Amino acid sequence: MAKTQDLKPDTVLKNYWNDNEQFADIFNAVLFEGRQVIRPEELEDVDTEESSVLEHRDYAESIKASRDSIKVSKKSTAYGVELVMLGMESQEHIHYAMPMRVMGYDYGTYKKQYDSNAKQYKTAEGMEEDEYLSRMKKTDKFTPVITICVYYGEKPWDGAVSLHGMLDIPEEMKKFVNDYKMMLVEARQNNLTFHNMNNVYFFNMLEMVLDKSIPRNETKEKVIKYAREHSIDKTVIMTVAGATNCKIDYNALAEKGDADMCTLFDEIAKENETKGRAVEIVETGYEFGLSENDILERLQNKLKVSIQTAQEYLEMFGKQTV
Repeated sequence: MAKTQDLKPDTVLKNYWNDNEQFADIFNAVLFEGRQVIRPEELEDVDTEESSVLEHRDYAESIKASRDSIKVSKKSTAYGVELVMLGMESQEHIHYAMPMRVMGYDYGTYKKQYDSNAKQYKTAEGMEEDEYLSRMKKTDKFTPVITICVYYGEKPWDGAVSLHGMLDIPEEMKKFVNDYKMMLVEARQNNLTFHNMNNVYFFNMLEMVLDKSIPRNETKEKVIKYAREHSIDKTVIMTVAGATNCKIDYNALAEKGDADMCTLFDEIAKENETKGRAVEIVETGYEFGLSENDILERLQNKLKVSIQTAQEYLEMFGKQTV
């Protein structure tokens, strides 16, 4: 049987946020300052695939997109909205095009609803001419989409949080250019009010892990003490490992007792050290004019990693140096 450690961090996080109570809790924290507006029992899972075809007079382009988690609230009392589609996108690294990416995901969701709705209008019977040409009646309405992006990185987010932040717009022209804002949650530091205790522990532990202002050994002792005092569930610990992209044996972690947090932080420290060395190798390689193949070879030899891992490091850190 394949070990859980082979799962990607995104998979661990998706499993965590698939829980309706935890999912509803973070949206209530972000949207309603912790007020219990969205109810867990009202949520239903929705297919996260948002692929669509963008049609143009001269070409058709396929757009493939998949969100981390989507749920529909069927009876939400949030300001009279009966149907709300809630999406969540998890992000480990800063993505400087994230507002555009969120905009694309949201468009995909609306386009999927439009295509589904249009299928019922095969003839013009009972429709006005403009409605038939639109494949949509004047009275048709779609489900609104609300997307949250959760950033699990250790660096402060310095990217844009709206489409305007990605554009070079003269000040006097801004009012004419449509903006698209995204809701960002930084795991490393936030003032959100959670009621679900797993979320409380999860974000508190992440804040400790991602705090680089104190030595690693102090962080380790602090979090281990916190986890033991609160008897934190193994699934939360495993999700912390996933959010920090820690390559550990989750099965072994789940079977251990007091050593579980020690194992987690030893692995996190090891992974961070390897990433730090990878940055140095990549930066030095570019500084001395080495080819990408030469840099990949140095990464493999010095870090004792596979070619796939070396390529991931080069893609991850190469963009920061070129």
